Amino acid sequence: MAIIDCVSWSPQGREVIYAYKYPHDNLSTYTQLIVNESQVALLFSKGQLMGKFGPGKHTLDTENLPILRHLYGFPFGGKNPFMAQVWFVNLIETFNIPWKLRQLAVHDADYQTHLPLAIDGQYGLRVTDPEKFVIKMVGTRNIFTQRDLTEQFTGEFTTKAKSAVVQFMIQNNVGFKQISAYLDPLSQALQKQMNEFWTEMGLELPKFYVSNIDIDTSTPEGRKIKEAIATQSSMSITGHTWQQEQMFGTANSAISQVGNIGGGGTGGLLGGLMAINMMNNMTSGGGMGGGQMMNPQFDQPTFGPGGGGAARPAAGGGAQPQQGGVRMVYCSACARKFPSSMEFCPNCGNKYRPCPNCGTDNPEDARRCVNCGTPLAGAPKKCSHCHTAIPQGCTFCPGCGQPVLQDNNACSRCGSVIPPSAKFCPRCGNKRG
Repeated sequence: MAIIDCVSWSPQGREVIYAYKYPHDNLSTYTQLIVNESQVALLFSKGQLMGKFGPGKHTLDTENLPILRHLYGFPFGGKNPFMAQVWFVNLIETFNIPWKLRQLAVHDADYQTHLPLAIDGQYGLRVTDPEKFVIKMVGTRNIFTQRDLTEQFTGEFTTKAKSAVVQFMIQNNVGFKQISAYLDPLSQALQKQMNEFWTEMGLELPKFYVSNIDIDTSTPEGRKIKEAIATQSSMSITGHTWQQEQMFGTANSAISQVGNIGGGGTGGLLGGLMAINMMNNMTSGGGMGGGQMMNPQFDQPTFGPGGGGAARPAAGGGAQPQQGGVRMVYCSACARKFPSSMEFCPNCGNKYRPCPNCGTDNPEDARRCVNCGTPLAGAPKKCSHCHTAIPQGCTFCPGCGQPVLQDNNACSRCGSVIPPSAKFCPRCGNKRG
């Protein structure tokens, strides 16, 4: 075996190597050790650390390493061989180590249910204590790469990261809807907890990033939750309800199924007429919940007979009463919710005009409740030409002199004037009685 007189290492390839063991250990007392920048060389012999060398050119002799004389008894001036292992440790900082978490179950503060989350990010590592790093992590390997590092500590890394994420979301009361705005403080919190773990291994965590948090769709349950959130967002944007979407789906199914009768000829027209008739029945209270499915105010409060305010469940499955009998109602002007205990809408200032039967807020000129059709006491009758308020008992309008239309020309739902030739109310679409 030849005696090695020069030892050096230059990393090749794109893979990050943290530690490299020089393949030969038959050295001489005048071996030249060349250490490049961002490297540290460690010399071991007979299981003992003989020396640590920084960047530069070093000569391995008894003057620089007195332990050689103790271990091998070399005389001065002799080029004697000895057995030793040289480790090169890479001190370069890396910032592109990917990490990910899957099936992270969190009780979400926004949806008040458990959501499976998927988290992705990157982090960087740097060797700060080469001796500790080689002894505790590298061991008897000849080469230690970035892949070896991540595979060796995947379990412990995942456990600590999951615990830190859940603690952050609970302590800060952050839900899935707002978590994207907290990626930076979440990254800092994770870096602080994870850095303690890497310090014990002679490493430092200079950077830690959380780049994305989303619903984990790797399981059937996660895909259903993802689809449900997307559906809820879509309904929130378009302004329709879940009941209305189901009703329209039923109507479309009826059209497609009946349309297949007779080869798609008159069957398509027949299916369309049936669907239209079904929708009219829903809106006029003839079936399928008495019009509650098509009514956007399906969750309005319901009061006892006589307008006394005694709460009872709505016929259409409306909102449950809150403490003290107060419920949430929709403003007839701005369509935003407010408590039924208020006399005016806090969003637009419109006066709350409740129905004595269901509690729905009605427009000022409505003669009947827009939700259930109950007559509204004290509702002024207005002229269909000049919209002047007409006192009770008047046959002609005091503003323009036009004859006053009879009650059979008024909509039974909203009280609007229905032209004699019209079969449906031009305002709310209710079928003429």
